[in-house]
Amino acid sequence: MKDPRDIIKRPVITERSSDLMAEKKYTFDVDVKSNKTEVKDAIEQIFGVKVEKVNVMNYKGKFKRVGRHSGYTNKRRKAIVKLTADSKEIEFFEV
Repeated sequence: MKDPRDIIKRPVITERSSDLMAEKKYTFDVDVKSNKTEVKDAIEQIFGVKVEKVNVMNYKGKFKRVGRHSGYTNKRRKAIVKLTADSKEIEFFEV
């Protein structure tokens, strides 16, 4: 089994993800090779909350050029995790 901190890379903090936090939905960048079950178990283990649902999106790498060199950026995977109604909130920022 993989370490949960290898599966969850970082939280995604955007205006849209901040709006989703009111509905107990949290957005994370996750490992490209992980699946929904691994993401669910990792979130529950790291933050000590109960996960109701996991949605996952894959993003292809974008084509970039610097001078005469060209290539693609890294592909990535994003997961939106919905918590159960009775679980506590996840705090990303200290107030």
